[in-house]
Amino acid sequence: MKIQSPFAIGGVSLVSTACIRHWMGTLDYRADFGDPTVDPVHPAYRGAKIYVFWHENILLPLYLRGHANISMLLSRHADANILDRVARMMGFGVVRGSTFNGSAAALRELADRAATGNLTITPDGPRGPRRRLAPGCVYLASTLGIPVVAMGLGFARPWRFSTWDRFAVPRPWSRARAVVSRAVAIPPDLDRAGIEWHRAGLERLLTHLTDDAEAWATAGVARAGERIVRKEPSRVAARAAALAGTPGVALADELARAGVGAPESERSAA
Repeated sequence: MKIQSPFAIGGVSLVSTACIRHWMGTLDYRADFGDPTVDPVHPAYRGAKIYVFWHENILLPLYLRGHANISMLLSRHADANILDRVARMMGFGVVRGSTFNGSAAALRELADRAATGNLTITPDGPRGPRRRLAPGCVYLASTLGIPVVAMGLGFARPWRFSTWDRFAVPRPWSRARAVVSRAVAIPPDLDRAGIEWHRAGLERLLTHLTDDAEAWATAGVARAGERIVRKEPSRVAARAAALAGTPGVALADELARAGVGAPESERSAA
C-alpha cells in the first residue's frame, strides 16, 4: 500500500533518515577515482558536474555526500515522495520533474541549480528498466554544457529487495567501494542520433564501473591508488561549484581508458 498522508510520509522519512545515518556509518568506504578532483569535497574541485549512478545504490551517495552542494532530480510520481524528504534531510537539494519529456520548468530549475552547484541523477529511475540509462542526463548535459561523472558503486554481498532495481542494502560493517570516471564532456546541440550514441556509451561505462566496484567490494583486496572516503562536514563543500570550471574528456576516450568499446552501430554519431 502506498503512503500518501503527509504526516505518514514525514514520519517514515524521519525514521528512514536516522536508519541510513546509523547503518551506513558502520561501513568501510574506499574509492578509485579516474580524477580525484571530480569529488565535490576535494580541495581542487572546480566546476559543476552531473553525477550519475544506478538507482539500486543510492544509499552510498546519500550518506557520504550530503551537504556537498548537490541537487538531486527526482520523479514527480508519488513513489518518490519519501525519497524527496530523505534526500533533503541528508543535505541534498531536490528538483522534481523530467529533463527529456517536456518538463520546461524542471529544466529551468536545474539550470538555476547548476549555476552555483552540482546535479545528480539516477538514470534508470524511478521505475527502470534496471541498469538501462535513460537519455535525460545526456540531454541535460548537452543543453547546459555540464560534464557527466559516472559513479560505479558496489557493496560486498549486499541484501537485495525484490524490487525492479534489486535495491541493495549493505551488510553492517561490510565494504563499500566506488569506481569513478573522469568528467565526461557531452557535445552541445546533439541530434537524436548523437544523444543515443552518448546514451549507449554512458550506459556501457556506468555498467562496467559498477561491475568493477562490486567485484572490488566482494574481493576486499587493496587497489593501487585507492582512497579512503569519509563523510564530510557541511562546511567543507559550502563554496560555489561553478567557478573556474574545467572541460571534461570525450566519452570515447573514457570508454577506451576503462577498456569498454564504444557503441558500434552509432559510432559515427559521436
